Amino acid sequence: MDNQQRAQECYDAVAAAYAGRFWSELDHKPFDRTWLDRFAALTNGVGRVCDMGCGPGQVAAYLRRRGADVFGADFSDEMLCHARRLNPDIEFQRQDMLNLSLPPESLGGIAAFYAIVHFTLDQAEVAFREFRRVLVPGGYLLVAFHIGDEPIHADEFLGERVAVDFMFFQPDDVVHRLAAAGMRVEEVTIRYPYKDVEYPSKRAYILAQK
Repeated sequence: MDNQQRAQECYDAVAAAYAGRFWSELDHKPFDRTWLDRFAALTNGVGRVCDMGCGPGQVAAYLRRRGADVFGADFSDEMLCHARRLNPDIEFQRQDMLNLSLPPESLGGIAAFYAIVHFTLDQAEVAFREFRRVLVPGGYLLVAFHIGDEPIHADEFLGERVAVDFMFFQPDDVVHRLAAAGMRVEEVTIRYPYKDVEYPSKRAYILAQK
């Protein structure tokens, strides 16, 4: 079983606990809210927006409040159930980021907050190529991820027994893979973690455009 299959099983198992813990996380992350405000403004009038790897849909909900025509996508059926429960006015779809079923040039923007956390760099590049395929010319991608050099293996997550690897990346490596996928990187920002709010890793935010 590869890490993607293990990750899917992990999120199906922890979906209820994950939704309970992370649904309101943006309340404590002003930097993330600022980025999402910018993203909503940039994609206004460009096209529909996807919260990719949406989990319980907290990013989709925030973007909707900022006026975005947004839907969410995730590969965990259980997580999608909680996203639909928490956000009855937002559409949620099951999607595999390595093989999206979305039509070409159908999105104005993609927000992928920690959506590549279980990918290798090679897999991330495949996902970036899929993102580029479904974005309209001029569409935006905002990707956020943990900064680091080594993966972290977890045998327990939110009280459940799991077997999954969380991947950390260097920003330059992700920039290189975005460029290889045909995306134009516009901005890279790094922030330190919020104490007592989240896992204590530095975070990177990359804005790219097709």
